[in-house]
Amino acid sequence: MSQQQRMPWIVGVSGASGTPFAAAVLRGLLAAGESVDLVVSRASRLTLLDETGIAFRDAHWREDLAGWLARGADGKQDTFAVDVSGVRHWAAGDLAAGPSSGSYPAKGMLIVPASTACVAGVALGLSKDLLQRAASVTLKERRKLVVAVRETPLNGQTLKQLVALDEAGAVVLPASPGFYAGATHIQDLVDFVAGRVLDAAGVPHQLYRRWEGELGGGSGG
Repeated sequence: MSQQQRMPWIVGVSGASGTPFAAAVLRGLLAAGESVDLVVSRASRLTLLDETGIAFRDAHWREDLAGWLARGADGKQDTFAVDVSGVRHWAAGDLAAGPSSGSYPAKGMLIVPASTACVAGVALGLSKDLLQRAASVTLKERRKLVVAVRETPLNGQTLKQLVALDEAGAVVLPASPGFYAGATHIQDLVDFVAGRVLDAAGVPHQLYRRWEGELGGGSGG
């Protein structure tokens, strides 16, 4: 596929706790045959190191990304086999990167997880780094923007900012797992949230058991 034909999803990872959510979304996109442009914020690298022990380095991003995506939500290594060849990485400080321009082709953007600082920056149009700039571009171009906010509790100012994002056309999607799908493992709960993010983006997946109108449908085999 030529560069002119490539139409990626931009995935922004902010500094909120919840890097397993981002990993599951990335795996889901790649499994669906989607191209991905990845932006990992400076703050999220600290969270990733704390939650997984993985240091995400710009110079070795493919190796670090492959190790991250292979890891299960329980921390077990080599849980998943993932081909990261469909991913393009952009440094968070590179404001001249492709996703900083509306003329750069993209299907939309998924911010997973989204911290309250990230929410504020996007809602106010601060564009202090590539993640925020790419989100602002996504909104102005009327492309799909999904914001998976993962902090609690939320104060009034953050709630106002989330309303502002909703009014601007974004999908505000709290990282709140459902239990009706019969979760028996932490990965099931992570995959439920990731699946709802992909649902909002219109990307097909099989990450969780869908509700079919039958009570107890998720409790059995």
